[in-house]
Amino acid sequence: MIIVTKNFDEIEIDDDKIIQFPAGIIGFPNLTDFALIHDDEKGTGSVHWLQSIQEPAFAMPVMDPLIVCQEYNPVIDDEVFAPIGSLVDNEMLILVTLTVPRKIEEMSVNLRAPIIINATAKKACQVILEDNRYAIKFPIYDILNQGKEGE
Repeated sequence: MIIVTKNFDEIEIDDDKIIQFPAGIIGFPNLTDFALIHDDEKGTGSVHWLQSIQEPAFAMPVMDPLIVCQEYNPVIDDEVFAPIGSLVDNEMLILVTLTVPRKIEEMSVNLRAPIIINATAKKACQVILEDNRYAIKFPIYDILNQGKEGE
């Protein structure tokens, strides 16, 4: 499938790479089909984009929360996963949304509403955690800079 996107121009997405969110994502319940896109040069350990298939102008930056919060380990009730199938650790991908405001120093991730992907079933959901240990706007600018200095 070829789609024209706002951020990536024209891209080809294999049908088997489409991830379905049966309940949509928070704030966008009608957007249910997405593809996870990353820069091949930067690899999979960087920022990805959750690109809507239905609305090509909509793409959210996402990343692995462990890059910026190594102790991230939310507890989520199993019933939340029912619509996306049973999960096995090595078949599960957890991502968090990234916000990059005008002042890049205020860049943050939302640790309170992770996206859980069942890689085998190609289904996903976004959940809101009750756990107050995880911030909605967890600052990451300094953490990412420290990581670059360590390379």
